[in-house]
Amino acid sequence: MFKKINNALNPSLRHPEQERASRINKVGAIILLAILYVFLFVLDNFLPAGSFTGMLIPVLRKGAIYALLCVSMNLLNGFTGLFSLGQAGFMLIGGYAYAILSIPASQHAAVYQYFDGGAIQFSIPEFFSSFLGAGLGSFVGSIICIIIAGVIAALFAALIGIPVLRLKSDYLAIATLGFAEIIRAIFQWNGFGIITNGSNLLRKYTALSDIRWDIGSVSLKFGTVFVFLIVTICILLIVLLINSSYGRAFKAVRDDEISAEAMGINLFKHKMMSFIISSFFAGVGGALLAMYQTTIQSAAFTSAMTYEILLMVVIGGIGSVSGSGIAAFLYIAANEWWLRFLDSGSIGSIEVSFFRGGFRKVIFSIAIMIIVLFFSRGIMGDKELSITGVINWFKNRKERKLAKKINASKEGE
Repeated sequence: MFKKINNALNPSLRHPEQERASRINKVGAIILLAILYVFLFVLDNFLPAGSFTGMLIPVLRKGAIYALLCVSMNLLNGFTGLFSLGQAGFMLIGGYAYAILSIPASQHAAVYQYFDGGAIQFSIPEFFSSFLGAGLGSFVGSIICIIIAGVIAALFAALIGIPVLRLKSDYLAIATLGFAEIIRAIFQWNGFGIITNGSNLLRKYTALSDIRWDIGSVSLKFGTVFVFLIVTICILLIVLLINSSYGRAFKAVRDDEISAEAMGINLFKHKMMSFIISSFFAGVGGALLAMYQTTIQSAAFTSAMTYEILLMVVIGGIGSVSGSGIAAFLYIAANEWWLRFLDSGSIGSIEVSFFRGGFRKVIFSIAIMIIVLFFSRGIMGDKELSITGVINWFKNRKERKLAKKINASKEGE
C-alpha cells in the first residue's frame, strides 16, 4: 500500500517499465493529435462538400463540445463525488457571456431591437479585428471571450457554492438543479433584457464560421480545428489537475469524507475548488456551444440538457476521462447521424412501413438501456484509454487464443 502511494507521489520511484509506457503514451498522443488536426484542417477546407462531410463536421464539432462538458461534469461527480445537476445553468451563463461580448457594435440595434440596443455596446473580437485583421482578430477575440465566459460561470459557482456545498447527496442535486432553473428564468426576464435580450434570441455574434484566415483570394477555415484546440487544452488541464495532489484529494473526498478529513484534507475547500473548476469548464463549453449554434436562447438550457450530459458520463464510465469523451462522440453521432434513417421511412431505396418520425428516439432509448444494463460501470469503467493499454490488450488477446489452442490440443491427446 505504502509502496503504491510513494510511486504515485514520486514519479522517480516508478518502475522503468512504467516510465517507458508513460513516454510511449505521451509521444503517441502527440502524434495522434497532430494527425487529427491535419485531418480536421483538410476536412474544413479541401474535402468536397456533400452529405457525408455535411454530417461529419457538425457531429465532430458538437461531439467535441459535449466531450468537454462530460469531462467537466465527471470531475465533479466522478472524481469528487458531488452529485450536481447545475451543468445547464453554468453552460447558459457561459454561452450568454460569450455572445453578449462578441456581438458587433453595429448589430446591437438589430439584436436588442426591443431594448434600445442593449446596455453593452462593444465587441471584443471587433476590437482585436481593428488592428489584427478580421481573421486573427476573431480568433484572438473569441478565445478571450471564451475565457471570460468561463470566469463568469466560475464566479457564479463560487457564490452559490458557499451555501449549496454544505448539502450532500440528493439535497445537493436538488439545490443545483434549482439554481439552473432559476438562472434560466432570470435570463428570460425582461427586467434584465438590456443585457440578456429577455426571451429573445442572441445572434450575429462571432460564430465558428467566422474563424478563418484570408490569404489573398484564398480563405482558410479553422472552425473545427478551433473547437478541438480549445477542447483539447481544457481536457488536458483537467487531466493534469486530476493527476496532481489536488486530484488525489478530490478522490479521497469521494471515497470517504471522514477519512479524508482525518488525513487533514479541508473538505469544504476542495469541494468548492472542484465545483468552481467544473463550472469554469462548463461555461467554456457553453460558449463553444453558442459558437456552434450561431444563435442562443435561454429557453433551450433546460434540465434535460443536464440529464443528457449525465447520461453520457454514465455510459462512458464515472471516473474515466477517456470514457466521457468516447461516450460523447458515440452519443452525438448515433443520435444525430447514424440513426437518422429510422425517421426517413426507408433504408436506402427499401421502404419500411414502421419507420417513421420519432422511431429513431425509440431505438436510441433501447440501445442506451442495453448499454446501461450490460455495462453497469460504463464503457471504460474507471479506467483510461492509452496506447500501451491497447497494445497490451491485443497482446493478451493473442496469448489467450494461443493458450486456448494449447489446452485444446492437450485435451485432445
